[in-house]
Amino acid sequence: MKFMKKFVGKSIRNRLAVTFIGMMALFMIIILLLNTFFLERVYTITREKCIYHTYNTINETDSYEILNTPDFGNYLLENNLSVVILDKDSSRILYHFAKDAEDMRDRLLFGIPLNLEGDQQILNSTDQFILERRVNTQSITDSINMLGKLDNGDSFLISTPIESLKESARISNMFYLSIGIVMILLSSAAVLLLSERITKPLHRLSELSKEMANLNFSVKYDNPSEDEVGVLGNNLNLMSEELERTISELKTANNELQKDIEKKTQVDEMRKEFLSNVSHELKTPIALIQGYAEGLQECINDDPESREFYCDVIIDEAGKMNNMVKKLLTLNQLEFGNDQVTMERFNITELIRGVVNSSQLLAAQKEVQLRFVQRDPVYVWGDEFKIEEVVTNYVSNALNHVDYDKKIEVKILQKRDLVRVSVFNTGDPIPQEDLDKIWIKFYKVDKARTREYGGSGIGLSIVKAIMDSMNQKCGVTNYDNGVEFWFELQSAGPAEISIFPN
Repeated sequence: MKFMKKFVGKSIRNRLAVTFIGMMALFMIIILLLNTFFLERVYTITREKCIYHTYNTINETDSYEILNTPDFGNYLLENNLSVVILDKDSSRILYHFAKDAEDMRDRLLFGIPLNLEGDQQILNSTDQFILERRVNTQSITDSINMLGKLDNGDSFLISTPIESLKESARISNMFYLSIGIVMILLSSAAVLLLSERITKPLHRLSELSKEMANLNFSVKYDNPSEDEVGVLGNNLNLMSEELERTISELKTANNELQKDIEKKTQVDEMRKEFLSNVSHELKTPIALIQGYAEGLQECINDDPESREFYCDVIIDEAGKMNNMVKKLLTLNQLEFGNDQVTMERFNITELIRGVVNSSQLLAAQKEVQLRFVQRDPVYVWGDEFKIEEVVTNYVSNALNHVDYDKKIEVKILQKRDLVRVSVFNTGDPIPQEDLDKIWIKFYKVDKARTREYGGSGIGLSIVKAIMDSMNQKCGVTNYDNGVEFWFELQSAGPAEISIFPN
């Protein structure tokens, strides 16, 4: 056993040889066993079928003259069958096909059923006939016999000799064994040669993979065969080219990264721009707060209603400033990469339904029909908290700009491995020249309307920064009757998606 394991080892060539030789040896053993234990039984059954067929033919014929046809005679001759038919008195032979017809007549007259010599084995017995096997006889050959009476009352004997199959099986087993050993030796040599041809290109592929592991992509598999090994070699060549290209791209990206590092000074410019924008945006609310506060201080209007109005303006402007500062801090963290993104698998259908439900009261106040009919769960990868902020910004933006039919539709659409969420609102389309600018912080398409609902021009910038932090896309599409904002996420599992028309 240890020698076999050492011989086989890890070589595919040796494994193929041992497997093939073992299978041939197993098949040879099975053939010898079948020949030893089943050959005699199969032979006996075959002879019995021939006798039954002959009996049925004789018993069904109207005239024995029909039995003299060449076809029936050839059938008896080919199957080594002897037949004799006597009349009802068993005195006259009506038909025979046998060299020893007289002996068969005597056996039929004086040997029914048990007086013949030798060992008798009854194979079948009916009212019409007896089917027996007679062996170890001295005067006649071992045989299978059917004797009895036909339907018309005539007596018959059908006999076929059988050989000593045990001796035949032993001889054939010796013959098969000798041929089998020779065939195993010849096939072993052929298998060794064939396995050498098979394993040689595999060894070449192994060497090629080692070179690729050492980042040497100049070596190629040069066997032009179209079999599985050739296909594997071609795939390795393609993988080598792809790896070489990818490494080249990585080196290029690394070079670009070096350039980005050199541009760190641009961060200061961004900070200056940020401070300038903040100063500009805070100028108006601070001036309003200051003016109304001075009015209160100087008691310009003494009536309670005016004072309450002044206080409401101050509180409203302070709230807008507070909201804008919070958004600026969020945007600042996103742009400078200080806010960690947590990628997790979550049900975006449930998230959107929560945002929509919380916005229904404001929608009702504005007499807006806010619709989201998705019911089946849709799982995606992303930062659930930040995606909720994106959806909230889109829905709030839609509520602030909805017009005409006053309809807002939130939809989910699956595109292969991506899930797209869109928020559509009826109203005026965004001017074409402003489509690319709405993502810039503090940019406002309609400044008067933005001021009216307290917008700061930061919400869509936060959306863009969040989607960029997850390396996903967002965008806007104009329609004749409104505007649709959308974003995409990686799908995290199969889901049934409902698509609703605009």
